[in-house]
Amino acid sequence: MTASVGTNRSPPRVHRPFRLALNNCAAPAPLPPHHPSSPPAAAGAASISKLQAPEPQIRSLSASPRATGHPLPSPRSLAPKGAAAAAMSFPRLLLAVVLVATVAVSAPARAGAACSADTFSSNRVYATCTDLTSLGASIHWTYDTAASSLSVAFLAAPPSSGGWVAWGLNPTGNGMDGTQALVAVPKGGGYDVQTYRISGITLNQGTLSYPTSQLSAEVGSDGRVRMFGTLKLQNGTGEVNQIWQVGPYSGGSIGQHDMGSGNMNAKGKLNLVTGASTAASGGNSVLRQKNTHGVLNAVSWGLLLPMGAIFARYLKTFKSADPAWFYLHVACQLIGYGVGVSGWATGIHLGNLSKGITYSVHRNIGITVFALGTLQIFALFLRPKPDHKFRFYWNVYHHSVGYTIIILGIINIFKGMSILDVEQKWKTGYIIAICILGAVALVLEAVTWGIVLKRRKEDSKTYNGAASNGHLPLSM
Repeated sequence: MTASVGTNRSPPRVHRPFRLALNNCAAPAPLPPHHPSSPPAAAGAASISKLQAPEPQIRSLSASPRATGHPLPSPRSLAPKGAAAAAMSFPRLLLAVVLVATVAVSAPARAGAACSADTFSSNRVYATCTDLTSLGASIHWTYDTAASSLSVAFLAAPPSSGGWVAWGLNPTGNGMDGTQALVAVPKGGGYDVQTYRISGITLNQGTLSYPTSQLSAEVGSDGRVRMFGTLKLQNGTGEVNQIWQVGPYSGGSIGQHDMGSGNMNAKGKLNLVTGASTAASGGNSVLRQKNTHGVLNAVSWGLLLPMGAIFARYLKTFKSADPAWFYLHVACQLIGYGVGVSGWATGIHLGNLSKGITYSVHRNIGITVFALGTLQIFALFLRPKPDHKFRFYWNVYHHSVGYTIIILGIINIFKGMSILDVEQKWKTGYIIAICILGAVALVLEAVTWGIVLKRRKEDSKTYNGAASNGHLPLSM
């Protein structure tokens, strides 16, 4: 077999990155077709047809490697050195990224265990510490199992400058009621620790069921109040129910703490021996019930009932929507009432769970809305016929009560959001939904008034024409 390039011709210059890759090939690459010394096309075609390798780079060679006794170069040998190096370093790069991501993810966890970096005055040192699950609080303690003596340091930041912080143990349950609490309150430019027994939501200052000693408090450089004390527990105590809280303090009085999720979940179990701290399951359950209560009432009184009112007021103006508007109106109101009753019942249940905590305005508005809604349902069965003399008065009552329910329902939804201290995005979302319904109502108000005025004008012309012939219109 003959090569497509003469033996007396020096091989063409090969681009540097491919020089080493082509050293295994005996025959040089063919000259471009327009070169004056290029071989005949037939010879080039004959030599190319003998190549069987599938790679495009190999097919560009004019001589068969089999004739020279050299094997076909692999595709990898034809790749640039830079690409090969990048391919080899990619697994290392991927491993580095994974390691960085792992460090980034684990960093918050290590940051959360920041209690080990806390320092105290008077060279106080404690055997164990843990970061609590809410309010950015932490607790340090040393427990003498033989003497059942618990030395504790509780750290938390008050919601505002000069606020109070509290920590306590509940020997009878995992809630606020029954807690024996240490409360640090501002006094004389510093803080003083007082003891309270909590019954319901009432704080009764006095001696605790646990003997206490060495009570003191200070403010650290991080702005958190550090409260210290020693408690004598019952023999054999290993795990305790702990409660902690923060709130405002003014005029010498302990103010009510916020009702956000962080405050409501500020409780849990603490194992004094192993150091394990877990959140109380009851707090999450109550919070879910509160969220369910809010969602049910927002959907029912705050969305479905206004939609039903829009159907009744505006769609009946269009003749093509009769009687569909009536069924849409009834469906929205009945479904809204049913969902609203569920939300109302959930609220009653939550009230029973939180003895002593009463939101009078929110509760009274809710009861009023429920009562008026129930009255509307019964009024459907007592509705006079359209031509009855009392139908006009029934319409006035029905519309007045219906709009009152909608207005009070929306007001109470915002009050509930404030009580739950929901995130701003939920308030914004509900405001947008109400604004959309309001915009639709305004547009339909203008459109339907235009239709009504046009019909009155047409009816007036018809009446005048009929009157000139001595006839009255059939309807007005």
